[in-house]
Amino acid sequence: MEVDRSGLQSGPPVAGPIRTCIGCRGRDSRSTLLRIVVETDDLGRTTVVPDPRRRLPGRGAWLHADIACLDLAVRRRAFSRAFRRRVDGSDAVRRWLEHLGSNLS
Repeated sequence: MEVDRSGLQSGPPVAGPIRTCIGCRGRDSRSTLLRIVVETDDLGRTTVVPDPRRRLPGRGAWLHADIACLDLAVRRRAFSRAFRRRVDGSDAVRRWLEHLGSNLS
């Protein structure tokens, strides 16, 4: 174990870029988190959509692929803060996570 600047022991270093989950605020490698982006429809409503390939344009936020982290992010209004704009819905992300969970079972 290494000792960081505060004198506390830190875990083993994670390879690759580190990102923070907007739901649980846990730090993890980019490869284990799901990227979320904002999409605006024709009526001007903004919703968050999953970006599993990490290729969609725009500002991204990161979230563990877990319904509990999504619920925390919604409850804390973390999407609006992360994207610096009002976000109306997160249904697409919820459907994607539920679909992912049903495929793993």
